[in-house]
Amino acid sequence: MDTRLTRNLASVTFAISVICGLGFVAKTLTHATDDGMICVETGFWHNTPLGSRMPVADGVEATGAGTRLCQDAPSAGQRAAEIGGALPWLLFAALALMLFSRLLKCVLDKGPFTDAVSRRLSTLGWFVALGTPLTGLVVGWSHSWLVGSMAPMIGSGPTVSGPLVLVVAGLAAVIMGRIMRDGVRMREDLEGTV
Repeated sequence: MDTRLTRNLASVTFAISVICGLGFVAKTLTHATDDGMICVETGFWHNTPLGSRMPVADGVEATGAGTRLCQDAPSAGQRAAEIGGALPWLLFAALALMLFSRLLKCVLDKGPFTDAVSRRLSTLGWFVALGTPLTGLVVGWSHSWLVGSMAPMIGSGPTVSGPLVLVVAGLAAVIMGRIMRDGVRMREDLEGTV
């Protein structure tokens, strides 16, 4: 095992995780304290000519052939929905990278085929498998609610957005963690009998 490469990868992963986390905090504070216009994209009226009157809420302007809705004085709920539609993937990435960095650090400290590494791999897998659809649901629901608040006639339900293929990768990590845990126990049993 190339420990220098693993150590460098753990350091880089940790640094990217911290950058993503700081970016999430900074963007959340910036979006929450900003009192300017918010906009949301929707494909609902993508074929509607701009000259026609679209059923949007008061203070909402439709641009881009009706695919972009902007509100000049958004409510606190709309501001929260904008944050919920834009930033959860950044938080998810920060946490997933932090777990991966801890996994690599554990590999360096204890070796690759240990019970601690298998537990950390399973933890990372469960986080990715469950966190991906949850994050996608938060983003989809926030977007749908924001569009519905600006154009009440649309009224679409929550959707799940994002790379749902990560669920498969997360489940694969959980399975590999279980296989490693069983392998560690078998090795310990074998060493005990010899």
